[in-house]
Amino acid sequence: MSIQPVPAFEPPYLMAVFSNVRTDDDSGYPQVLARMNEIVAQNPGFLGYESARTPGGLGITVAYFRDHASLRVWREDLEHQAAMKQGRADWYESYTLHVATVERSHGFARNG
Repeated sequence: MSIQPVPAFEPPYLMAVFSNVRTDDDSGYPQVLARMNEIVAQNPGFLGYESARTPGGLGITVAYFRDHASLRVWREDLEHQAAMKQGRADWYESYTLHVATVERSHGFARNG
């Protein structure tokens, strides 16, 4: 499987940029992350996400949603709220969330 960015979608849509620095506590994190990926994928307005972590420890996840209603469904999901609470208690030293409207989007993929 090749690595590909999330494709361009017809604007407008939303992007939620979650930048974070993790703690050393990884207990339960992979399992909760897998569950969050399952839940958000069931949201009809979820378009996809991209995530990366620098060698210095800064993590950035950009999630794309069709509209404010679908982002609100994700934000208000009870399991997601519990995961956010546990993240603040155990997994994150700090984080920032930015939500923006995408006004222009295009892409390129080399064939072959």
